[in-house]
Amino acid sequence: MTTSGTATSNLDLNNLIEEAFERCGAELRSGYDLRTARRSLNLMTIEWANRGINLWTIEQGSIPMIEGQIAYDLPVDTIDLLEHTIRTQTGVQQTDINITRISVDTYATIPNKNAQGRPIQVWINRQSGATYPVGGRPDGTDPTTGVDSPNINVWPCPDQNSYYTFVYWRMRRIQDAGTGGVTTQDIPFRFLPCMVAGLAYYLSLKIPGGLERSGMLKVMYDEQFQLAADEDREKASLRIAPRQYFR
Repeated sequence: MTTSGTATSNLDLNNLIEEAFERCGAELRSGYDLRTARRSLNLMTIEWANRGINLWTIEQGSIPMIEGQIAYDLPVDTIDLLEHTIRTQTGVQQTDINITRISVDTYATIPNKNAQGRPIQVWINRQSGATYPVGGRPDGTDPTTGVDSPNINVWPCPDQNSYYTFVYWRMRRIQDAGTGGVTTQDIPFRFLPCMVAGLAYYLSLKIPGGLERSGMLKVMYDEQFQLAADEDREKASLRIAPRQYFR
């Protein structure tokens, strides 16, 4: 007996939605069925971002720092930053130095936010990423762009150009479901059972006759998510050493 020799099985958007409808005891029949399923799928991936860290959405980025500049925009699809350092110089001379994350309360109490030096603290301003008319923000600021981007505010602000770089690891949003039938989803293959189970549960809440199965589908969704989340984790060794205290 021979095997296929491949390990590339995936579900495109149409097949994923069809599987979810079948678990609800229904069939994908109309363009509206496809549209409502895509809407539920997008809402579900947003829910996943609220559940915790999805390792496949972690990306590294960097921002060159400018002398005297306090605030710097992050990519608009940034959910949060997980780690961050200040890098000095480049190449073999570069050094990464820890920068401490502070709250808005702490940042607000800094007396001189324009003080210059090597940045040692950062406040991450988690804006919505929403769009608005140019110059249309309620406070009248930012008149040249139409995106409320998340950003960072560093302190002290840099005291020189082309020397400091803010290096970060961010968690980004999961990409949208898409509109094409052959589109595959922005997830690892191991999350496919979870995505199908979750979409089936979401659809059961709104298609005729689906509520009869919603309880069972919710249990299946929770179980599949737990299995996938338990696997999607850091597997490096953790070593904890007790401190010694002397009097």
